[in-house]
Amino acid sequence: MPETKITVYGAPWCPDCKRAKQFLGDQRIRYNWVDIDQDETGRHYVQQANDGKQIIPTIEFEDGSILVEPTNAELAAKLGINPKARREFYDLIVVGGGPAGLTAAIYAAREGIETLIVERSGVGGQAGVTERIDNYPGFAQGVKEADLADEMRTQAERFGVEILPAQAITGLMVDGDHKLITTESGDEYCSKAVLLATGSRYQRLNVPGEEDLIGAGIHFCATCDGPLYKGQDMVVVGGGNSGVEEGLFLTKFANKVTVLEVRDQLGASQILREKAAGHPEMEVRLGTTVEEFRGNGKLSSVVIKNVASGEVEELTPGAVFIFIGLDPNVDFVRDTVDLDRFGFITTRPNLETSMDGVFAAGDVRGGSTKQVASAVGEGATAALMIRQFSEKDQGNRGYKGD
Repeated sequence: MPETKITVYGAPWCPDCKRAKQFLGDQRIRYNWVDIDQDETGRHYVQQANDGKQIIPTIEFEDGSILVEPTNAELAAKLGINPKARREFYDLIVVGGGPAGLTAAIYAAREGIETLIVERSGVGGQAGVTERIDNYPGFAQGVKEADLADEMRTQAERFGVEILPAQAITGLMVDGDHKLITTESGDEYCSKAVLLATGSRYQRLNVPGEEDLIGAGIHFCATCDGPLYKGQDMVVVGGGNSGVEEGLFLTKFANKVTVLEVRDQLGASQILREKAAGHPEMEVRLGTTVEEFRGNGKLSSVVIKNVASGEVEELTPGAVFIFIGLDPNVDFVRDTVDLDRFGFITTRPNLETSMDGVFAAGDVRGGSTKQVASAVGEGATAALMIRQFSEKDQGNRGYKGD
């Protein structure tokens, strides 16, 4: 194992810290771990390195340079690692290592389909950074989604699935009966079929002050950043399932959680609405918009407006968490496959896109329900459809005398 001197400053509850540590471990690179919840000096170092912001993981290297919340690709580049798959051709390439992609890979590999997963960050997708899932069948007491993602990865690898980490896909094209993908490192891989399971990312409000204060009081992951604001008031923007679920989670740390929803009723499920209404540390404010975030290097206040009356008010929470919707991760196929009016990938009933042999499943697909259980179901369905496509393709080529 290389003797690289690296220090990872983080906390045990931080999914990005866990991902960075796992990546370093997978690459057999030694590192020192500093838990800033227990180490006051470490916490001050993180704040000093980030202009007063407490952002983790903050990783210091032997040359004194640091990376803050690095992707696996950024870590790989810094360490001079060039992740590359073992081969250049596979039966199936799965782009995205979330629940849909992992499930499809498991099903495909069990059928003898040689499968490669390409994942740009941490295996598990959003399931790997959400605190807990209580409605996944088979777990009566609920399950930590990071644990579920780890188990799915282990299962996929047991069936021989190869996982290529720290590589984003920059292009997808067709070459005869084969599909070619290009990674950000410039490598090309070929396959008979491709599954797009790239998931989605959180939308932003795009109001004054938001961009400057992201990571300094404005966040998009309650699990990652909620514990940083213990004992303080917190605001959640968005009254859908995600917003209310994350708001309820934040009550573990917050003095009070205020949920802001622009509509005249919450969009969350009935059971979540009842939980929110009955929680002593939660307040729901309907018909309310965010007009501005204020602060100088750190969030100091949030300007909100009542839609009906026009009344403007200023709140002073320790942190704001934004959950207003999702944007699909489709940049590299935006001009390749058909998208719906929201930018999600459209598919046929068999989950095939407008490009023959290219399928889509999970959150990136138009019409999907954005739930872990349904993503798993779509992954399984996609694998079965891909098997049928492969068998049909082989039959056609045999008929042609190939």
